[in-house]
Amino acid sequence: MAVQLSVSVRNARLDQIESTIGVSAILRIRTGAPPANAAAADTGTVLATLNLPSDWMAAAASGSKALAGVWQDTSADAAGTAGHFRIYDSGGATAHIQGTVTATGGGGDMTLDNTNIAASQQVTINTFTLTDGNA
Repeated sequence: MAVQLSVSVRNARLDQIESTIGVSAILRIRTGAPPANAAAADTGTVLATLNLPSDWMAAAASGSKALAGVWQDTSADAAGTAGHFRIYDSGGATAHIQGTVTATGGGGDMTLDNTNIAASQQVTINTFTLTDGNA
């Protein structure tokens, strides 16, 4: 039998992610596939940079945690097709979370209103949810 955790422990682990990364987290949407892991060097072109709200994730419930507030860049940095994202601490140098990006319904870890980004266009994050394992 695999180790199983209570919902309250799973929620606490999820809430600690936001606490560890801190307020003023930075999200960057990039082209291409994500690097091998969050510690690997950045890859792809930065298409959009978002300064996330100070409380950027809702409180964990039932073993999952979703974005809070509006995640939007009013003017994209460059043109290209979104492939992955990274969330950094406020300094913008240390990536803590990364994953794939797709349009809504595409099955990515994060979904956007439009993955074909034009320079200076508005970019809106539709969904982003973290789910803790060990149920």
